[in-house]
Amino acid sequence: MRRFSYIKRTPGGVVFDVFNGICMTVLTVIMIYPFINILAISLNEGTDAVRGGIYIWPRKFTLANYEYVFSNTSMLRGAGVSVLRVVVGITTGVFANALLGYIVSCRTFYGRKFMRILFLITMYFSGGLIPTYLLMIRLGFMNSFHVYWVPSMFSAFYMLLTASYIQNLPESLFEAARIDGCSELRILFNIVLPLCFPMLACIAVYIGVDQWNAWFDVSLYSKDGKWDNLQIILYRLLNQATALQKMMEKQRAAVAMKTLQPLTVRAATTIVVTLPIIFIYPFFQKYFVSGITIGSVKG
Repeated sequence: MRRFSYIKRTPGGVVFDVFNGICMTVLTVIMIYPFINILAISLNEGTDAVRGGIYIWPRKFTLANYEYVFSNTSMLRGAGVSVLRVVVGITTGVFANALLGYIVSCRTFYGRKFMRILFLITMYFSGGLIPTYLLMIRLGFMNSFHVYWVPSMFSAFYMLLTASYIQNLPESLFEAARIDGCSELRILFNIVLPLCFPMLACIAVYIGVDQWNAWFDVSLYSKDGKWDNLQIILYRLLNQATALQKMMEKQRAAVAMKTLQPLTVRAATTIVVTLPIIFIYPFFQKYFVSGITIGSVKG
């Protein structure tokens, strides 16, 4: 008969497990409750929500807030621009930073230290908003989709993450590939990119979230509204709701805002912007965890 051995738990271990469970439960509630509260407010009638007292369940259920948000005809086009921006930004950003990380970690490249220093300087010093704005004008990026992905292709932080990962790979892999006649680009595509997939997936999550949530650069460089993304449209929609609420003396505005309030519209816009990231993140979570802990354990 197979025997099972059990580890005897000490009183100190039991206390630690209970304390750890309580702390994790409290931390989970603290992190999840604000989102549930915003969801409840977004599903509540506006005039009733301003009274307060809504926590995890709407008091007067309504979908009027979401109907107001999705009634904007620019929503679908803005969502398409946001998705396109995320896809192009992730593709170009991951490839560009992987290429840069490989270059600065290549031991046969004598200029790698100078490039590291050059890019590290950009982490602490920047040209400022006005010089950047003037540069985008000179490059012809105003009212153009290129302004969303070209300036963010390279990042010193992502370069350091990628270079640290590549430096932990056996050098014999690269030496064997060069002996077999592989070019540097072939080494990058056939060896570096497959082995660095967890790190690249981590970088893809970072870039995707940044591109999805971006709105300030849209307000600066998209003056004609042709390349407005979902976030800037929802931002302007929220401002419109606030303005309509201040025009209650007009009959038309009073009818339009009878059951709506900026509080509930703001909650609805927050839910609309947050849900796509929540649905996508679990698929990249394992790569995100393994990628962000690079360098913590060395074998």
